[in-house]
Amino acid sequence: MDFSISTHSGLGIAAVELGMVLSPGPNMIYLVSRSITQGRRAGLVSLTGVALGFLVYLAAVTTGLTAVFTLVPDLYLAIKLAGAGYLLWMAWSALKPGGISVFTPKELIPQPPRKLFTMGFLTCLLNPKIAVLYLSLLPQFVQPSRGHVAQQSFVLGLTQIFVALCGNGAIAMCAGSIAGFLAKRPSWLRVQRYAMGTVLGALAVKIAMDRSTAVA
Repeated sequence: MDFSISTHSGLGIAAVELGMVLSPGPNMIYLVSRSITQGRRAGLVSLTGVALGFLVYLAAVTTGLTAVFTLVPDLYLAIKLAGAGYLLWMAWSALKPGGISVFTPKELIPQPPRKLFTMGFLTCLLNPKIAVLYLSLLPQFVQPSRGHVAQQSFVLGLTQIFVALCGNGAIAMCAGSIAGFLAKRPSWLRVQRYAMGTVLGALAVKIAMDRSTAVA
């Protein structure tokens, strides 16, 4: 079946993902931590695991997983609330006295490439921001009138993945430089930490208060 996606839909999902890339979350925290403590190569290996996590979500959406949540709305609500709770915990970790910035070097045990890849994959797969994106937001950019819904979802998902990998890759590559810059400017580091906590908290509240149902 022929299909096409509108420019509005393509740019829309790209803008949504760019906003998510720039807002702190589990993916960013893990990639930055690994890049700072184990080097850029470790960050890139971790990023390939994150990419696989995106592909798993994309496969789920294109094969109709969201239909399950329209049939069992309580399950969808439970997943959203669990994700909101996790983001609130991360926000508190950043805002509490002595909280840690995403760009503060952490004492992490060096891991082999296979472990880095696996942890990147699991971090993405369990990321509530990505779950909400794929299960609720992405389907809203699909226009049934323009043809095959699954193929539209696939192309929109690939657009999201491209933006995510470019954005996260750039952050991972520059993490060491950013960390060094902030380490010499404690006040900037506090601002970054408070901004991270505020964004995560606001996102958690937005997810928790949203009562929309999954879009099949």
